[in-house]
Amino acid sequence: MTDPHTVEVTELDLPLRCPPASGTAWNQHPRVFLEVRRTGEASCPCGRAHYVFKSQAAKGC
Repeated sequence: MTDPHTVEVTELDLPLRCPPASGTAWNQHPRVFLEVRRTGEASCPCGRAHYVFKSQAAKGC
């Protein structure tokens, strides 16, 4: 990924929340849960983070 604000996530990261508890900015805005499996990507409404779902699982679940 060339964009520093794009984060690849997998099944292990679900349920997806921003900011992630493992990140350095975990307390910079309220926690937001994002649906990433339906379309394969999601953007945080509170910041610039963009998440891309990388998995072999079927989308639309």
